Amino acid sequence: MKKLILTVFSISVLFSCKNSDKKDEAETGASTEQEVNVYTHRHYESDQELFKKFEEKTGINVNIINASADELIQKMTMEGEQSPADVLITVDAGRLERAKSNDLLQAVSSDILEEKVPSHLKDANDYWFGLTKRARIIAYAKDRVEESELSTYEDLASDKWKDKILIRSSSNIYNQSLMASIIVHDGEEEAKKWAAGVVENMARSPKGGDRDQIKAVVAGEGDLAVVNSYYVGKMLNSNDTEEVETAEKVGLFFPNQDGRGTHINVSGAGVAKYAPNKENAIKFIEFLISEDAQKVFAHSNYEYPVNEKVSSAPQLQEWGEFKEDTLNLSKLGENNKKAVILFDEAGWK
Repeated sequence: MKKLILTVFSISVLFSCKNSDKKDEAETGASTEQEVNVYTHRHYESDQELFKKFEEKTGINVNIINASADELIQKMTMEGEQSPADVLITVDAGRLERAKSNDLLQAVSSDILEEKVPSHLKDANDYWFGLTKRARIIAYAKDRVEESELSTYEDLASDKWKDKILIRSSSNIYNQSLMASIIVHDGEEEAKKWAAGVVENMARSPKGGDRDQIKAVVAGEGDLAVVNSYYVGKMLNSNDTEEVETAEKVGLFFPNQDGRGTHINVSGAGVAKYAPNKENAIKFIEFLISEDAQKVFAHSNYEYPVNEKVSSAPQLQEWGEFKEDTLNLSKLGENNKKAVILFDEAGWK
């Protein structure tokens, strides 16, 4: 079956025509085309593979609209009731909560999603569901840091890490969600002190992505980097020999193992509020939670599966099991604005 892959800027006329056709069909009682319109922030080959498998299994066409999360949320807001979106897929619970708070998603009832998605990895009222997990871990220089020196996220504000920490900017949603989790666990005052301490300990002003932080550790610009786990997995399995060699030179540490556990975030999906193909949308998300689909996510993109019946990729298994923070991820979105404010007050650029 042909897959429709469009940018956020090229679909208005197409879908306005489709919506008009659907209305005519609804009025006449004629059957509509079996399809699901997916607005997605993710851009991985594994996702394309899964969308094709869903089409083959169900006969439902998957129409894909790729753009950044902010563009997709803005587009859905502007489209309003005329939006063709059936499913929104994005990265980070903070963005999923933003879509929910902007009234862009609807609650759905699904026994499959209820059973297979752990309660802390989905919205408490079933507006969105986690699809994959990422751990926010510490990558450290093996030749300059002893693992025994590492302990918690809070410890990164300690004087012993002066001029040694590499981390992305405060505008990065991953850091905002980590900060939101610290607000929930430690309170706003302690969270602000923590952010100020990390700023004092930065080896350089924040720049680049998680891979860049790892590369900077190996280059000797700092000793520690706070990164998402799947970036390390992708580097270790890259076709670029230099990336592989770089990743092999850092050790990996999962913080807060003696306490609440390592901070977890998700990529996730929700059914759009005005989904014209609601039943297909639910089927689509249910498929992405299935064991077969979760194996593709886990083994192709080095993300941890949400479905607990599915094992992680061998690469991740080599890192060992770890205790994860079971804070309900809705809290990350609820505290996002506070996180941004406290970052600003702490001088985190």
